[in-house]
Amino acid sequence: MGDVERIEQELRALSSPDQVDLIARRVDRNQIIGVRMGSVFGLAKANWRLDLGTVRELVQSNWFEVRMVGVSILDARARKGSAADTERTDLYELYLDEHAHIDTWDLVDRAAPRVVGQYLLDRPKAPLYVLADSANLWERRTSIVACYWLIRNGELDDPLRILEALIDDPEVFVHTALGTALREVKRADPARADEFHRALGSRLHPAARRAMKVGRT
Repeated sequence: MGDVERIEQELRALSSPDQVDLIARRVDRNQIIGVRMGSVFGLAKANWRLDLGTVRELVQSNWFEVRMVGVSILDARARKGSAADTERTDLYELYLDEHAHIDTWDLVDRAAPRVVGQYLLDRPKAPLYVLADSANLWERRTSIVACYWLIRNGELDDPLRILEALIDDPEVFVHTALGTALREVKRADPARADEFHRALGSRLHPAARRAMKVGRT
């Protein structure tokens, strides 16, 4: 039995009908095994050393929880202070190459801050603008969620430009991320946040306003 099949089997042993119903509020029921996220994250932690070829297969799975194990391993590897630049590049490229499978808000949010944002912190930010201009909703969300890492490290110029570019986006999942990013800007630099609000606050979507106040996704 290969590692992907083993992980799927372990997830099925943890499944419950109640979790299927809960996850089905945001994911196609036909893609759900039905496992609590804490258990999914624990399984990812236990398997974080898997080779990236196997991690890619996890991210490509038809099953939501298997994909979540995959992106959680990407996040876990990016968190390692000992990770070499070449590995960080591999993690970043795998995430972007497989973005078609990273197709819910929680899959994006699990890995984008460190896998994408941390990687780009000391590199050109052009890839974020490409993502922000994508026709794919989840790639646009990635462009914002990756900015969380930049904002927390005092890099505000590019994130604020991206937030402005997406302020009229048609998708609510972009606006919830946008609101969270603005909350982070407020913490990092209240004056810059106030400047943004004076210029563009009237155009903020209600979902962005709610996310700014309570941190909701």
